[in-house]
Amino acid sequence: MAASAPSTPQQQDEDVVGKAYDHRLMRRLLTYLRPFRLQVALSLIAIALKAFADVMGPFLPMIAVDLYMTHSLQADHAWVARYLSANAVTGISEVAAIYLGSLLFSYLLEFFQTYLMQWTGQKVMYDLRSQIFRHLQQMHVAFFDRNPAGRLVTRVTSDVDALNEMFTSGVVSIFEDVLVLAGIVLVMLRMSWWLALIAFAVLPFILLVTNIFRKHVRESYRRIRVAIARINSFLQEHVSGMSVVQLFNREQRAYKDFEVVNRQHMDAFKDAILAYAIYYPVIELLSSIAIALVVWFGGRSVLLHAPPNISPAVTGAVTLGVLVAFIQYAQRFFRPIQDLSEKYNILQAAMAASERIFKLLDTPSEIVSPASPSKGDDSGSIEFRNVWFTYQRLDAATQTQIEHGTFVDDGSIEWILRDVSFSIAPDEVAAIVGHTGAGKTTLTNLMMRFYDIQPGSILIDGVDVRACDLNTLRKRFAVVLQDPFLFTGTIASNIRLGSDTITQQQIEQTADEVNVGDFIRSLPRAFDEPVRERGNTLSTGQKQLISFARALAANPRILILDEATSSVDTDTETRIRSALRRMVTGRTSVIIAHRLSTIQQADRILVMHKGQLRETGTHQELLAQRGLYWKLYQLQYKDQELAGIVPEAVGLPTS
Repeated sequence: MAASAPSTPQQQDEDVVGKAYDHRLMRRLLTYLRPFRLQVALSLIAIALKAFADVMGPFLPMIAVDLYMTHSLQADHAWVARYLSANAVTGISEVAAIYLGSLLFSYLLEFFQTYLMQWTGQKVMYDLRSQIFRHLQQMHVAFFDRNPAGRLVTRVTSDVDALNEMFTSGVVSIFEDVLVLAGIVLVMLRMSWWLALIAFAVLPFILLVTNIFRKHVRESYRRIRVAIARINSFLQEHVSGMSVVQLFNREQRAYKDFEVVNRQHMDAFKDAILAYAIYYPVIELLSSIAIALVVWFGGRSVLLHAPPNISPAVTGAVTLGVLVAFIQYAQRFFRPIQDLSEKYNILQAAMAASERIFKLLDTPSEIVSPASPSKGDDSGSIEFRNVWFTYQRLDAATQTQIEHGTFVDDGSIEWILRDVSFSIAPDEVAAIVGHTGAGKTTLTNLMMRFYDIQPGSILIDGVDVRACDLNTLRKRFAVVLQDPFLFTGTIASNIRLGSDTITQQQIEQTADEVNVGDFIRSLPRAFDEPVRERGNTLSTGQKQLISFARALAANPRILILDEATSSVDTDTETRIRSALRRMVTGRTSVIIAHRLSTIQQADRILVMHKGQLRETGTHQELLAQRGLYWKLYQLQYKDQELAGIVPEAVGLPTS
């Protein structure tokens, strides 16, 4: 197989369920906590103290009952009496005050721990989102061709939120629940091991129910994640193309399609809700049975002063205070078990999210700057040498054959460019024409190394683009596209586009040079006029003129105009025509056009056909050859020429 079609791993990625705990992923996740070691350490200390306070809570009522009410305090707890008043009323008041103080201390610790971990979680999420976005900016263009925008948005939003939930209420709460459970088990066994075993008798049933619940919720959460990713992709696509949806009256069909995806999300959530609605009452029922068993057997022991059928010499009698404490401990024992079941799902979702996030972060960019980049001569020259290119992903064997010159084309590869060679001299105006799909835009994308070619080489300023630093290479270019793209911000920020070297005076000057300055100044806030997403408040012509100003403000060595005038009105094209002479002067210019009127005065015209360079020359030379260019010219202008109304060529500088 010579080539493989681009894969769409969205479904597979969203189907990842993840283990409840993966030490490899967890170890990597915990590295994000390193800058916040102090906050995490303080939170863990607060959790340990709070767990101790929670475990000791029922112990105090036991002391009050056995010491002051039944006078049957066990010998193991006699040491407490030395610190309390001998007077019953005073002693009970002291125990109540200590109990209240422990509650207040526990609440304070919970506030302290919750605030610190929420603060830390937000810091970690901020760092993680920044890392993901920074990585996305460094990825090659082909990566975005293969990965839907909605899927990438899900990585930065939903998946990061799942990790935030783990950091803030997952791992920390699990640690607290484990400490509380361990403390309660030890205290209960210490007080009365046989009564503790009776309380724990329902544990096998709880574990069985929890395991069943976990499996069902795991599947529901997987379906929820798949549905969320589909909703994000669907919304991103249809909101961006809403004008097309409305133009073709596709609202009802789009609504039905969205309803299918939305219903999948709802059904998955309903299944999860049903599982929770069954699970929690069952756990409450089992815990109530355990408490009833404690009351039954413990109450009999209190009344009979000995456990039933067991020698008091071996175990000792259960007192009323111990029974009271056991009831409270039993209630507190099952609550962390419920929490652990919930945290299990949080941890599992976080593991799945982290696996997808790290898979994205570990995806290397296929186009990177070399370790030792070469510097060109700054001339602005462009040269293609026997360039072949396809958008298909070639397997290793085919790639090796191409590199060694042993590859035989059997037709399995859809080549976009086939053995293309040409050169454009510094400060030359070159035009590229051809039918749709001939490879015109591909040529300019390869100049800026958005993609890597297969055989051949591309030289900019006399240096192979693969040997150039990417930032330095792309700073040499400015591009004006057929579909202008403006970012949310202001008109000035869209012209400057983040460059600190472009002054306000330069912005205004370039706007005047492309004949858009008067329009901008007529706006209420002039150059500070807000621009909404994609410049939706501006007309296509206005956006195109601003794009021209952006390109001119960058002062590029090489200017690329990709069908820049094909979608504008006559008035805008007239404005561009008068500005184009100034734009192409003193720099190498590449103009892609369908309208031959825009390129008749170009120094060189390249005619592309089915991925091959078929003709090259000036306008008159190509007409004289009576080839493809002549046919294109005949199709566009023969009738007008006969009528004597051939459109005036754009004011390009003549050779």
